[in-house]
This record gives sequence, C-alpha cells and structure tokens, in this order.
Amino acid sequence: MAKKGFATIDDLDVAGKRVLVRADLNVPMRDGKVTDKTRIERTADTLRELSKKGAKVVLIAHFERPKGKRVPELSLAPVAKAVAEVLGRPVPFANDCIGAEAEAVVAKMKNGDVVVLENLRYHNGEEENDQTFAKNLAKLGDIYINDAFSVSHRAHASTEALANLLPSAAGRSMEAELTALDKALANPVRPVAAVVGGAKVSTKLDLLGNLIKRVNVLVIGGGMANTFLLARGVQVGKSLAEPTLVDTARKIDAEAKKAGCEIVLPEDVVVAKEFKAGAASQVVATGNVPADGMILDLGPKTAQSIIAKLGTCKTVVWNGPLGAFEIPPFDAATNAVAKAVAKMCKDGKLLGVAGGGDTVAALAHAGVVDQFTYVSTAGGAFLEWLEGKDLPGVAALIRSSKAAKH
Repeated sequence: MAKKGFATIDDLDVAGKRVLVRADLNVPMRDGKVTDKTRIERTADTLRELSKKGAKVVLIAHFERPKGKRVPELSLAPVAKAVAEVLGRPVPFANDCIGAEAEAVVAKMKNGDVVVLENLRYHNGEEENDQTFAKNLAKLGDIYINDAFSVSHRAHASTEALANLLPSAAGRSMEAELTALDKALANPVRPVAAVVGGAKVSTKLDLLGNLIKRVNVLVIGGGMANTFLLARGVQVGKSLAEPTLVDTARKIDAEAKKAGCEIVLPEDVVVAKEFKAGAASQVVATGNVPADGMILDLGPKTAQSIIAKLGTCKTVVWNGPLGAFEIPPFDAATNAVAKAVAKMCKDGKLLGVAGGGDTVAALAHAGVVDQFTYVSTAGGAFLEWLEGKDLPGVAALIRSSKAAKH
C-alpha cells in the first residue's frame, strides 16, 4: 500500500479546526491505573503536532468490551489522566462520546486543547458501524484522523463510517505503520524473507498461502514446523503437531516450489521428555527424534543456517517465535536469530519488520525489540495485513483521500 494512497497530517490545514483522532487507548490497567503507556506514547506525536498547529484535538477510543452498556470499570477516565501525564498538560474528559455532554466539552475547547471522550463501545452503534452513531460522532469534528492501525481491521463506526463523513487522514503512528508494511511486503527490496513461527498451522493457513506468493524465502519454526516435517515423512515423536493438516502442508510446499519460494525447515532440533524449566534436553538431527521426545526448539545448526540465509536477503518480515521461548533453554534459537536480524537492521543490511501476538514478547525477551526497523504492536490487524486482507479502516482512508482529489 503506497504511502501516497492516503492523506496525512501534512495534507491538512488544522488551525482552529476540531480534529477527531481515533487512537488505540486499550491499555493495560490495574486498580484503576494505567500500567503501560506504550499505546498512548505511540499516538502522542500526532496529538502534539496537531495541538501545536492550533487544532482542537478530540480523542476517541474504545476500552475493552462493555457491549453497548455503561460499565464503570471500563471508563476511559483513568486513561485520560494517563494521556495528560504523557503530554504534560491538562486533558479534560467528557462522560460520553456523543450527545450533549460531549458537545459541551468540545464547545469549550480553545485552539491547541486536547480532550478525551468516553468509551466508544458504551454504544452498540460503534461495533455495528451504525451510520446514525457515526453522524453523531462527526458532529463533534471538522476533520477525522485515524491513528489506530491496530483497530483498523474492524469495520466499526469510528474506523470506517467516520472516514466517509469527514475529510480524513492518517495520523503519524498510522502513517509509520503503513509505510513500514509497504516496504516489507507490498513494495519490498528483494530478496525478501518471512520468518513464521508459533504453535499451529491451522491458525496461519491464510498467512502462509499469501506469503509463498510474495517472498523468496519462508522460514518455518515453532510447532508449525513439526506438521511440515510430518508432511515430509519425518517422525516427530510426541511433539505438538497437526496430523490432519499434513496434506495441507504438502500442498503449501508444492505451491511454494511453483512460486519459486524456498521453504526452510529445521535440520536439527532440541528435544525433551517434558516441557518445563530445567528439563533435561538434547540436540538431535530432525530424522532422529525419539518416540517419547518433544521438539521444543530449533537446533543450533538450524539457527545458524537461518541466520546465513537471512544474511542474503534485503527484507525480512517476522511473525511468531521459533520455539517455546517462554522457558529457557528453549528460547535459544529465537534469541540467536532475533539478535542476528537486529544487528543486520542496525548495520543497514536488512529492513526488518515484525509483529503479531507473541512476536513482540519474544523479541522483548531477546532484548532486541527496539533494534528492528519496525515492530508493530497491532496484533490482529498486522496478521490480517500479512494475510493479504483489506483492512476496512485503511481502505476507508484511501477512499476518502481519492474522493478529496476529485
């Protein structure tokens, strides 16, 4: 998705305008306090820039799943306090996101002010992508900015309908995400590799199907690799695998060959009789897995050959750990490959984009989460993008941008 496909803050005159910013403020909380402000910090650049340019910044977001009811524990009020701390300034809070209360708070705003409105999901209209609800939101703004890639795979009122009602653009966080993803898969510098791990092939069929058409090298690790080994006639003992998907794995293998995509599977593995910290383990060739053994990580030889293979590439997309990284020593392959990729990114030899579920945790565990070119915290949206699906929130921005040009 080319950057020029959508408008950005650079394309807008925001001075004196009410700007509705859809952010992802679904942050971890404990005892009514925000425990991790990462998502707020990711959207802070957008908020500061708009404020500096004299916009009246109206922040809209959801929190958890109140299912259309007012659930006091799911109020965004404590989050508004955290936004104020991150921005270092007062941030008023409205007890609703539409109607008289929201309108009164927005009406009092001066140029440069930032306010937070109450949880969008207190209203059923948000998740139902209801036009009336979207119009009531649109009354509060002159311009709409989507800065929440992580919720853009949902066709909700605040991500999809609103973009059709107001002049729209991507915020800085959304712009950075789309630019990184564009460089990773849509218009990559080749050769391009994908590293895909995780437990099950069944959850990543669409992903593998899309990647084999787009990448030159596909590295498969984690429990998924065991199903592919079975498909190639290699016994995997008591390892996690999906025997019912062996035919599917063979089909993916054959299609990859046709598409000129090389699939890299483990040549040696780390096996143990039980999955627990400090369990006795050994490294064996993939053909020598004991009948009572479980594969819990890729072996050192495989890790080194993956590193060598990635060293011949210019771009790598990473999704999922290569082994059971939560428990040492089964984190060795993930750590080794992640550190090598991070170093190649740092040295300017490789563009590395990672994201989705356990990936961020695995890279943080390896201590390299800040050293990749870009790490997406978007989870489901990142995965759907990798699967080649259209994300409604992004599609709406592109439509709005095209409409504005005509």
